[in-house]
Amino acid sequence: MFSMTSEYALRAMIHLARHESDWPLPGRVIAEQCGIPAKYLSKILGDLVRAGVLTATRGLGGGFRMVSDPRRTTLFEILQPFETFTQRRCPFGNKECSDADPCMAHDQWKTVLEAQLRFLQQTSVSDVAVKKRGVERSPSRAVRRGARSPS
Repeated sequence: MFSMTSEYALRAMIHLARHESDWPLPGRVIAEQCGIPAKYLSKILGDLVRAGVLTATRGLGGGFRMVSDPRRTTLFEILQPFETFTQRRCPFGNKECSDADPCMAHDQWKTVLEAQLRFLQQTSVSDVAVKKRGVERSPSRAVRRGARSPS
């Protein structure tokens, strides 16, 4: 449904929302904990900074944080730098597929696209970051950065 870049952007942003108390989070930590190639994620996070979704702080103790509260940041805002939300071409082979010149499935397909867009615009990062039975707990900074926990 979405490009791999978009999926990685969503995973990284959900991770940030779940670990808000640990902001700023270094990109390498996000990459490691989300299973995303670090160089690829670095480009994605840079795109999200340029789009105004994230801020970045360099240096020791630096990392990424969301500009807006995760409860107010929509999935649409995260995906907008990476996806086109208008129908680019007819999935059924018509050269021109529009309300004026529809294919046989145009009305049904248009309904699907509109529902997808509505979901993305009405769903916040927090809506999908919070598990049904509570929020996933954030590990302490010391444990996350490689220190051993007391046993």
